[in-house]
This record gives sequence, structure tokens and C-alpha cells, in this order.
Amino acid sequence: MKQIEAVQIKENLIKLISEDWMLVSAGDSGKWNTMTASWGGMGFIWNKPVACAVIRPQRYTLEFVEKKDVYSLCFFDESYRKMLSVAGSKSGRDMDKMNGLGLTPVFENGTVWFEEAKLVLLCRKKYADDLRAENFIDKSIVKDVYGKNDFHRFFLGVIEKAYIRE
Repeated sequence: MKQIEAVQIKENLIKLISEDWMLVSAGDSGKWNTMTASWGGMGFIWNKPVACAVIRPQRYTLEFVEKKDVYSLCFFDESYRKMLSVAGSKSGRDMDKMNGLGLTPVFENGTVWFEEAKLVLLCRKKYADDLRAENFIDKSIVKDVYGKNDFHRFFLGVIEKAYIRE
């Protein structure tokens, strides 16, 4: 993996997140968890490159992201689609993701990322909040997406390191 600046990412970020999917991960060599996500974002705020992860309250990974200062976002090529499907449909409470996904964890900067990824972002948390029904201008989103009132927790992290596969 080659370390780059976040501004050097050439791929379409909307496609990366929405179509290619990503793993959101946190933890350390003692215990970590990961989940597949297809919602999130990247941009520039507070004069820094940032990435946002949104996690529903029932997701096991939320506990790990809340406890740690750094989380990772890992993107993979299409050959990892089946693994991403498993990581998104099985909970770390019920499955040993540390051994069951066939990934090689790398521990750095207080978090975990995966050697097989094509793009890795290490993000230091700077802001977290829960999405709230009363703050939605378009109330149809609440009805269509949050029927169980399981509003995502929103994490905004400064991208401290970025790696791409050469």
C-alpha cells in the first residue's frame, strides 16, 4: 500500500460508497469489529479532509467506533463483493468476523484496517451525533428509512492517513 494525501484520491467517491460499498471498522488487536456500509460521505470541513460514517444503533460495530478515537473505511475491488455481503448481513455478535471474513487485519493508528483493500482511510473522530426526526426537513425520509426509529449515529472524522493499492 502506498500512503497518499486524501486530495489525491482519484476515484468517484459517490460510486465508491454507494455501489462498491466499504467496511467501517474499529478496535484493536485484542478485539475489533467491522460492518459493510453503503451510506456515508467525504468532503472538506474545518480546513481538513473528512469522512463520515453513519451507523444504526443496533449494529455491533457502533460499540467499537464509539469506544475508539479512530475508525477506518476500507474499499475493495469487485472480487470481494461476497465478503462484503457477508460482513453486512452477519453480526460480529453471531459470527467471528476476525477469522470468518478471510481478511488480513492491520493495526495502526489505534484502529484496524485490511491489507486486501484497494483504498483505506484512517479517520480520527471529531464529531458525533444522532440523526433526529425533528431535524429532517423532508419528513418522508423518516417514514421511508426510519420506520423503526433506529436513527443513525453520525461520525465525522478527519482523514489522518489514506492508502491506495499500487
